[in-house]
Amino acid sequence: MKVLYTAEATATGGRNGQVKSDNGVLDLQVRAPKAMGGGSDDYTNPEQLFAGGYAACFDSALNHTIRLEKVNTGETSVTAKVSIGPLEGGAFGLEVELAVNIPDVSIEEARWLTERAHQVCPYSNATRNNIEVRLVTTNN
Repeated sequence: MKVLYTAEATATGGRNGQVKSDNGVLDLQVRAPKAMGGGSDDYTNPEQLFAGGYAACFDSALNHTIRLEKVNTGETSVTAKVSIGPLEGGAFGLEVELAVNIPDVSIEEARWLTERAHQVCPYSNATRNNIEVRLVTTNN
């Protein structure tokens, strides 16, 4: 792979610590959510960070695909839901649902564009055959 860009961030304190990018633009306190024994839901957490990154990346891949295919659509949106849970042997795993909305096209075309974007998106390629990723496509 020819590297185009490398992001760098450092975490200290794990789920109850801080995440900071090398350029200082990202500088967040992270805390475990209440559902995982945390005190509140007033902070971000690793799953939210992953969800935000995946949603933004997938929407970019989707719009890249739309441009390549020369399809006219309305403004697209992608909502990522990232879930965490226990696996056998004491490990933990993730699963993702991507809710993809592509207005102003038929549902068949929206699903086709979503599948094409899923082949292009770096997050999708990184997670393929590692975690379950469900695609839910709408066109409203």
